[in-house]
Amino acid sequence: MSAHPRHLALLLLLGCVVCAQQSSQTALTIEQAVSRAGQFPSITAAQEQVNAAAAGIRLARTSYLPSVNAMGQVNRATRNNVFGLLLPQTVIPNMSGPVLGANNTTTVWGSAAGVLVSWEPFDFGRRRALVRSAEAAQNRSAFSAERTRFEIQTSTAAAFLTLLASEQTVRVAQASIDRAQIIIQSVKALVDAKLRPGADLSRADTELDAAMTELMQAQQARDVAKTAVAEFTGADTRTFRASPGHLLERLPEAQVNTLADLSANPAAKEQAAVIAELKSKLDVLQHTYRPTFDLQAAAYGRGSGALTNGQTLDGAGGLAPNYLNLGVGFTVNFPLLNLPSIRAQEAQTAALERSAAATYKQVLADLQAQSTAAQSTIDQARQIAAETPKEVEDARTGFAQANAQYRAGLATIVALAEAERLLAQAEIDDSLAKLAVWRAWLQLQTAQGDISSFLKEASR
Repeated sequence: MSAHPRHLALLLLLGCVVCAQQSSQTALTIEQAVSRAGQFPSITAAQEQVNAAAAGIRLARTSYLPSVNAMGQVNRATRNNVFGLLLPQTVIPNMSGPVLGANNTTTVWGSAAGVLVSWEPFDFGRRRALVRSAEAAQNRSAFSAERTRFEIQTSTAAAFLTLLASEQTVRVAQASIDRAQIIIQSVKALVDAKLRPGADLSRADTELDAAMTELMQAQQARDVAKTAVAEFTGADTRTFRASPGHLLERLPEAQVNTLADLSANPAAKEQAAVIAELKSKLDVLQHTYRPTFDLQAAAYGRGSGALTNGQTLDGAGGLAPNYLNLGVGFTVNFPLLNLPSIRAQEAQTAALERSAAATYKQVLADLQAQSTAAQSTIDQARQIAAETPKEVEDARTGFAQANAQYRAGLATIVALAEAERLLAQAEIDDSLAKLAVWRAWLQLQTAQGDISSFLKEASR
């Protein structure tokens, strides 16, 4: 029939594409994929947040240092001064000197240079609270980076298992096509011998068409899964292929740890760090409504071309400082009316801390639910994995019997097609059963916050 050359050409094309791809690809194991996921951009971004928080600690510690301000100034201006109050502002320059009682537009040189050293000898713990707050922010950033790295690693491992599952589906679909071709050859011989109606060959062709469609759909799903792995690892989909190792050959042998401390999960540790950071911010606010004490020392010189009798110096008089002053003092500042604002900030931060504490409890509850569900899934997946080999054996026996019965004229082509589909489904179930156990174990270790034993067992 005319369908056969078309089937053959399409199969040859698919086979050539697969062979060409595999010949130029390197094997990538699940452990290598997880290791390469450490280069994911979000991990780098999280690490830079840690670096920024570390710089914040150094910034907070600089508050212990004295401040030293130096300035120098040269100007040419008039020297008229008046009696009267001028409210604080930033527009009109300050004027010093006696009031002459006249309006003189003559300009003179003026200059100033000085140094002011200011140091806070004690602060009632405010600066130490700021340093502790910066340290808490760095810890929170570090745990956020750890949580991001862990999520990327677990997502990579899960994507790799999905890729292996899709590749097994492709393998089973290819086997189904091979059987469908054998069925066509058998049916064609019977039809040519007038032992079966021509409709049986059409039905066999239809089954082959369906098998080829399932193969292409499986290949599409595999390509999508491969793209997900490539996204996490930074690899080109054309340059690697998934290496299953022993994942398809055996089940994990390590015992499930049902007593793991879920608070060690990176998500829980990050949330605990959020609580600690909010507590440190509250501590800073509680040390804010305090007086500040500044020990100050100043040395400065001023020069002016204006004299107190109304005369002016000639030439460059006043261009350099010619009057010097020294001073040492102690200044106390107390923001009396800042208390309502500080109390409002304390109430806001305390509410955020209580919210973070409630979120922490919810995170632990979610992790416990995930862990319990994963433990149950592992048990069920192991039971399924123990049954699927028998399912495959029974399906193969059923297919062989249906094929023999069809050849003997005791069964219809519909029964043979149904037996072939049952065999394909059994093979898929068997191929995915072991991976289901590995996936459930990965989910359990993801909830417990450490997949190192999973990777060690998978690469053993």
